[in-house]
Amino acid sequence: MSGSVGQPPAQSREAVLRLQGVQFAYGDLSVLQDVNIAIHERDFASIVGPNGGGKTTLLKLLVGLLQPRAGTVEVFGVAPQKARGRIGYMPQHSQLDAQFPVCVLDVAMMGRLGITRPLGPYTREDRDVTRRALADVGLVEMERRPFSALSGGQRQRVLIARALSCEPDLLLLDEPTASLDLRVQDDLYELLGRLSEKLTVVLVSHDVGFVSKFVKTVICVNRTVHVHSSRDLSKEAIIQLYGRDVRLLHHEHQGPCTHT
Repeated sequence: MSGSVGQPPAQSREAVLRLQGVQFAYGDLSVLQDVNIAIHERDFASIVGPNGGGKTTLLKLLVGLLQPRAGTVEVFGVAPQKARGRIGYMPQHSQLDAQFPVCVLDVAMMGRLGITRPLGPYTREDRDVTRRALADVGLVEMERRPFSALSGGQRQRVLIARALSCEPDLLLLDEPTASLDLRVQDDLYELLGRLSEKLTVVLVSHDVGFVSKFVKTVICVNRTVHVHSSRDLSKEAIIQLYGRDVRLLHHEHQGPCTHT
């Protein structure tokens, strides 16, 4: 894979993520087999594939929430558990009750928990860092607004800010655009593209056609894993991934999305 304009080729940049010979199973059910991939710094990559193909499992291996049955997973050259201070993670299902009476700043600042001290009140530094994260997602002027009063897209931006508030070098997101309309998805993907100019971004998506319009690298997962430049993702590769043709439908001002 070649680097983007203005950046050195991927091969000359640091490998942020490296998986070698990785296998994973839930009991007797094999989910991932012989996974070998490397993702480099400041890449914007999407993990795509059919339901049950292992997308979220792969992301959890990268975070260190799961351990491989065989092979090695390295993040910044060490085990994921040792790199957690450099990882911002947004899970698919937030445990936060959207109706809980808390403001935007408080939600975003949850990402600072355990960063500067295990217990005790937030510091001025915590607030300053979190406000910068909110500025990155375009919501700093809403910091005192109730989280419950936000739109779906705005809530997702706050949760991204929460992941950014730990000042990561790697941002991992599981289905960040789920249940959002196409225009809001567009905005979020463009936001993540801007963030990838200063850190590595990897997200899980169910929509290979839509997300490939924005990302640099596509990680195709269906038990085995293949990595493509988004420019080189062919119809044949998509059919091999999903086991059937996937039609790309173009929406006015929105770009393509997939339908099976």
